[in-house]
Amino acid sequence: MAAAVDRVRPLCEDVRHRGTEALIDLTERFDGVRLTDIRVPKDAIDAALADLDPVVRAALEESIRRARMVHRDQRRTDHTTQVVPGGSVTEKWIPVDRVGLYVPGGRAVYPSSVIMNVVPAQEAGVRSLAVTSPPQSDFGGLPHPTILAACALLGVDEVYAVGGAQAVAMFAYGAGECGRVDMVTGPGNIWVAAAKRLLKGVIGIDAEAGPTEIAILADATADPDYVAADLISQAEHDVVAASVLVTPDEALAEAVTARLAVRAAATKHGDRVREALAGPQSGIVLVDDLDHGLAVVDAYAAEHLEIMTEDAAGVADRVRNAGAIFVGDHSPVSLGDYAAGSNHVLPTGGCACHSGGLSVQTFLRGVHIVDYTRDALADVAHHVIALAEAEDLPAHGEAVAARTDPSRN
Repeated sequence: MAAAVDRVRPLCEDVRHRGTEALIDLTERFDGVRLTDIRVPKDAIDAALADLDPVVRAALEESIRRARMVHRDQRRTDHTTQVVPGGSVTEKWIPVDRVGLYVPGGRAVYPSSVIMNVVPAQEAGVRSLAVTSPPQSDFGGLPHPTILAACALLGVDEVYAVGGAQAVAMFAYGAGECGRVDMVTGPGNIWVAAAKRLLKGVIGIDAEAGPTEIAILADATADPDYVAADLISQAEHDVVAASVLVTPDEALAEAVTARLAVRAAATKHGDRVREALAGPQSGIVLVDDLDHGLAVVDAYAAEHLEIMTEDAAGVADRVRNAGAIFVGDHSPVSLGDYAAGSNHVLPTGGCACHSGGLSVQTFLRGVHIVDYTRDALADVAHHVIALAEAEDLPAHGEAVAARTDPSRN
């Protein structure tokens, strides 16, 4: 990642100093498209929705509906604690003012990522949202029309045809019509992640997304065809995607291996799948028992973890580290990608041991509001002064004494 940060640093500086002109030049260099304007016209967004396949539209609308149900319930309420008579602390949840949402546009089209970014931001109450996605030469230099249609369904009309590290820099510094944002969220390739790392502090970020990954903890009760199908569904993303089966059952491992060969040969992106499954990031891990298996998946801390065991819910309840957990035979990761109602922007690379996925909380800041009367301050003044003296910060204590010491009045 350090090498990638060094690579993107001059690109980000170029955007910082030359703004839109730099974005146009970099887009031509990396995407092969010469833009005249980085912002997508509203009529192009509206046209994309009008031309959208009704079946896809219905699926997107249902995905939005379910995501709203789940994310609306995540919204925190303000709470006031009466610490002492006349002294209170209120935790007030305030949304970020403006957010830039990145939607990838590489090997696949991700209108679902529009939903997963926009819905929690909207439910948090973010006032200003901008979406960016790489331009596509096949579509006249605009982002993929399905991405534009998803924006239209969500009421987002500030959309930019910019991808890669330069898109993160555009959000961080502002360029042309795009005003700077407070936070950037959304997955992307290594260059997007490197730009987020470089510019963290200039902007807030959700996470540095790495290659996608799935771990499946399964025992002898698991259906090997289900397991193989799910491992392949993740390998389909990229040749560096990780697909890992953890099981105490050698017979299941052999059966899954056989089904992987059959399914990989039949799937559309078979070459990509086979390369991902053969890579060092993928494999089958044989463990002594389920307790051992739980220790392994907790150490791995996968982005997606499926539990296909006897008493899957009970086993899932024992998991400590995972971006999202999918319980039983009928909760595949694909469901979570599109229509479970959960969010699919999740921590990768072991970060699930300390971080969670994108949610309403991502876009909220907890602000403490301290409200004490003179009497309440006087009651605790001696403690404040004692601690100030202990830290050799006497002016801290003097700021309290100035308000409470009768001899000073």
